[in-house]
Amino acid sequence: MKKFNVKEAIINDIINVSTQYGENFVVAFSGGMDSTVAALLCAEAVGKENVELVHVVYGPYSYENSIKIVSEFAQKHGFKLTLLTNLGQEKIWKYGPSCNMCTREIKMGTVLEYAKGRIVVTGSNSSDTWGKTGLRVFNGMYAPLGDLGKDEIRKILDDFGVKIKRIGEHALREGCKLKHLLKPMTNPSYHGQATAIANEILLKHFPDGNEIANVKIVGPLSKNIAIVNLKPFRMEVYEVAKEIEEISVIDEVIVADKPLVLTIVANPSIYRVEESKFWIVEGKLKPEFAVPIKVEWHESKNNKLRTFHVVEVREWTTYETEKDEYLENLKKNSDIISKISCSCSMPSVTQVTPTK
Repeated sequence: MKKFNVKEAIINDIINVSTQYGENFVVAFSGGMDSTVAALLCAEAVGKENVELVHVVYGPYSYENSIKIVSEFAQKHGFKLTLLTNLGQEKIWKYGPSCNMCTREIKMGTVLEYAKGRIVVTGSNSSDTWGKTGLRVFNGMYAPLGDLGKDEIRKILDDFGVKIKRIGEHALREGCKLKHLLKPMTNPSYHGQATAIANEILLKHFPDGNEIANVKIVGPLSKNIAIVNLKPFRMEVYEVAKEIEEISVIDEVIVADKPLVLTIVANPSIYRVEESKFWIVEGKLKPEFAVPIKVEWHESKNNKLRTFHVVEVREWTTYETEKDEYLENLKKNSDIISKISCSCSMPSVTQVTPTK
């Protein structure tokens, strides 16, 4: 009996989709593992001449290295690449951090509008909300990796013999700089610039070898507090912190070299839902801090805040007495988090109809 081949099965599925929706595919391309594998599989199925990579640039909130990475990949592997700029994140972040809304409305919305009825391929997989729905084609988008986990996707990438170049800010899931702004961006030239400049400086000094490398911007709206996260930790980070301290729009710098307590105010729709708070802490914050963190929640009375706002940070002075419980919960929660829907990339726009 012939052994089931995952890669072959997906290629056949892509061919079947192309007979229904047309063989001209637009890949929403970040340069990460998922979208890279999706692009390579589409090329195998319908030919590179029918696959266009589209990368959305977020102005100062895109890492300088990200454009270089996607451009080099496209050139090396013979893909057509289109860069589209959209600064709509500033309107979304005005009301608090919201990576999900940015993905839906800015990234995918921009690509869908550009595609003009062509099917848009995403790297969504079983770790995403979409993958958990079981849908393959939805609202003009197609997720060929929908049933796969990260290990299976990595095996396909290895089979292609392709190495992913990373931005350097995270060993697993990289994105734009704005995910490090943990408060509303009511003033882009203040809050936005602090995030954009500080994170670029950190990666300039530590371009690779990082599990975590970011500068979180927190504090009240009138004060930008920069938390410098670097893992593995290197003593040179203290000198880099001094450089970040010189940025005119940053008021205080903290190097994450000891456990921290974050004070968060949240919209009632988040504050009153335990699963929402759990996801923010366990799925969004803890994986991107270089030290253990504890969160103190408060319900926001600001009706303009749609999500959450880290208003204060201080040293977690009682960590040693709480360490065993923290580590036990960390292990338990890491198992739970894999079963919780994380990001949604299904904007409700632009239906694609099958070709006759």
